[in-house]
Amino acid sequence: MKEQLPVDLVRNIMSEFAEQTGLSPVRSRPQRYLWTDAFAVCNFLELYRQTGDASFKALALALVDQVHETLGRYRPDDSRSGWLSGMEEDEGKLHPTAGGLRIGKKMNERGPNDPLDEELEWERDGQYYHYLTKWMHALHCVATVTSDIRYQQWARELAKQVHAGFIFTSPFDGRRYLHWKMSVDLSRPLVPSMGQHDPLEGFITYSHLQSYNISAEPQQLTALDLSTEIKELADICRDRNWTTEDPLGLGGLLCNALQLAQLMITARSGPDKLLLAMLDYSLLGLASCLNNLLLPARYRLAFREFGLSIGLHAVKRMQRLIEKDHEAFQDREALYARIEKLLVFEAVGIQIEQFWLEAANRAVDSWQEHGAINMVMQATSLAPDGFLQTL
Repeated sequence: MKEQLPVDLVRNIMSEFAEQTGLSPVRSRPQRYLWTDAFAVCNFLELYRQTGDASFKALALALVDQVHETLGRYRPDDSRSGWLSGMEEDEGKLHPTAGGLRIGKKMNERGPNDPLDEELEWERDGQYYHYLTKWMHALHCVATVTSDIRYQQWARELAKQVHAGFIFTSPFDGRRYLHWKMSVDLSRPLVPSMGQHDPLEGFITYSHLQSYNISAEPQQLTALDLSTEIKELADICRDRNWTTEDPLGLGGLLCNALQLAQLMITARSGPDKLLLAMLDYSLLGLASCLNNLLLPARYRLAFREFGLSIGLHAVKRMQRLIEKDHEAFQDREALYARIEKLLVFEAVGIQIEQFWLEAANRAVDSWQEHGAINMVMQATSLAPDGFLQTL
């Protein structure tokens, strides 16, 4: 796909998203969904960067506020009310992420005495670790664009609360893990198993938050140091296998690799060994996941494929970073060798984008059923730098 942002197309997609979900014009009960909204914030910031139109920045900030007001509180159909943190109203507004953030599913969470229905659990509310790290990243992007330390503070408060709620020590091997899904109030696991890439994404996301330049107002973040949390996640990540054939997971792995490369430049932290391993596992997965791209549209999930195309955009940007600052990378030749192999798959990302630009392919039920997330991730794939935050 072309390197230039297709401004008109992305603007149209994001304007439609804003209208459909109650962001603009504002509705009393907007449809907020944490994963989709994290990408949407980054898309609005990218439109602002590319066009200079301040209305896009205003939409990004309005979306952050709407997410906090909606997903930082209990649901209207919950017996509980107020902020998830339990804070009083005014205090909660100052710390909207201090209790975590709901997913935004249509159904309420499973009750403590309700049996687990694995299929139905996908439709129920709660808190997902990998959605929360995406929101931390979105807040980090807002802080970078606006230089407003509040967004960094909210991201770190979220990281602190989420980490404490999700991490646990297994009674079987004595090792720490992360639950995949927690209750709305973070008091009990709803899905106790660990997402494959959750600790890796947490480690990299927390490290980015920790490396943020706070020289102007350090006192606001002094109590929100994430060193302990970063170390605990590093321990969980040690010697893990990151192989996946899921296109969304593969794309996330490549995006995380770019974020790690950025850390290696800005904070002079992050081992080449981990970055090399992430690229190796990405290559293994890519060789196995491409057959699904030959299926008709009705059998495909666009947002999962856009996850891969976004990740493939990250590869070229990673190459540029390494060329830009040789000294930050000790094993440059090995990194270049893997990146060259990954760039062979660049055409796959183009194929995904072009396939879903066809109106007939977007007319199928599988697109319509996931309309908002498909739209937003399509926009991210067409204009990825707001999310990828290339240096």
